[in-house]
Amino acid sequence: MTIPKRGATARPQAHESEISPARASAFRVLLRLEEGKSHSDDLLRGKAVKALSSADVHLATALVLGVLRWQIQLDAQLQVFLARPGARLDTEVRIALRLGALQILHMDRIPARAAIDESVEMTKQAGHHFAAKMVNAVLRKLAAAAREVFSEETVPALALAQAHPLWMVERWVALYGLDAAQAMCRYNQSQPHLCLRLADPKVELELAQEGITLERGHLLNAGRTVVSGDIAATAAFREGRVRIQDEGSQLVAEIASSLLANRNGSMLDACAAPGGKTLILAERNPQASIVACEISPQRLEAMRKRLAQNERIECRLADATHLPEDAAFDVVLVDAPCSGTGTLGRNPEIRHRVRLEDLPRQAERQRAILKAALRALRPGGFVVYSTCSLEPEENELVVSATLSEVSSGQIVPIHSILDAMALKAILAPNAAEQLQTALTPDGALRLIPGTFHCDGFFIAVLQRAELEVG
Repeated sequence: MTIPKRGATARPQAHESEISPARASAFRVLLRLEEGKSHSDDLLRGKAVKALSSADVHLATALVLGVLRWQIQLDAQLQVFLARPGARLDTEVRIALRLGALQILHMDRIPARAAIDESVEMTKQAGHHFAAKMVNAVLRKLAAAAREVFSEETVPALALAQAHPLWMVERWVALYGLDAAQAMCRYNQSQPHLCLRLADPKVELELAQEGITLERGHLLNAGRTVVSGDIAATAAFREGRVRIQDEGSQLVAEIASSLLANRNGSMLDACAAPGGKTLILAERNPQASIVACEISPQRLEAMRKRLAQNERIECRLADATHLPEDAAFDVVLVDAPCSGTGTLGRNPEIRHRVRLEDLPRQAERQRAILKAALRALRPGGFVVYSTCSLEPEENELVVSATLSEVSSGQIVPIHSILDAMALKAILAPNAAEQLQTALTPDGALRLIPGTFHCDGFFIAVLQRAELEVG
């Protein structure tokens, strides 16, 4: 497979060597990401990647996510062998070098020779013939050099060793301590476990018969972790009887589900797409009416198809900052749009996109959504506010700022909610005790990657105590 020059159509020439489909596909995805086009998750699920063989899909995915995960460290290691360290490289050359370096340093099953040859060929086919010799020389030197051992004794050293932006690691160390920050970074550098949601426990036997080995969840009795087997190839997955969903994400919906005192009550999922949490609300509250809102027409349509079999769920195109309802719902779930810094293990590209100055902008919208959610509550109703962010600006500071403006809202400590969920066997054995250690001074819950086997989440419960909201 050949790689077209930028703006050209791929036409194999007789003198060109073939590049493996997986590497060519990974190169194209990384190029589009570097140009700010789309997200890795969307591109890796696109038609071009799906057209590959199963083995090539896995390799292309590993290459893309591996480069994104280790890019900061790869660039630093490659700089050492450049004739002019710090020189600006063309985008295609930079990507070819990163792909080669990743395979040499982090993928032991791939021969260095193959990695080098194909990176050189990528460079040529992208139109950078003069740079091809440099790519060959740099990658050869990298392969011949002794593997560098990275220290983690200082914050800058930890950031480089675990390929995270320095500003991000500095914040985490200041907020959570060096040991926790180190655990978070290490967790982000390993491929996260594939977690499932079992809509019906009976499906587990069916999966076992199809060669899927599962372990029980760490937090929830309905959660499972895939040990071996291709879950996407099973009938249960295709039919929606088992879903891929992080346990932290499941816990958010479980907490919201547990707060509906009136079984015939009403619930709102204010930022619902892709709908995994909405499905848990419906499963746990089969008599409740549920409204699921989404601001993006495309995401709404995808969610509507996913939830089509549940007639009690009404899907709406709506901006969660301007909900039309007042005092209409018993429970509102706000899984707010955020920086996503708690999901770097699953979405490694986020570390390259998020900037410190993004946090205040996110927080402004989050406060507006939370205020709208409180207005949409009936007196005595609950809002569950959650993010997959580790940053206080998007979490406890949003809650405190909102409550300072909305006199009828108050925070509800989560510890008693967890105890009640444990009694109902919703939480896995010993999970309640573990989660109690993750409570903030105000009674919210913070799940830190590396401490818990899930993405990072912040979860707070608020209650509307009065009719009038300021």
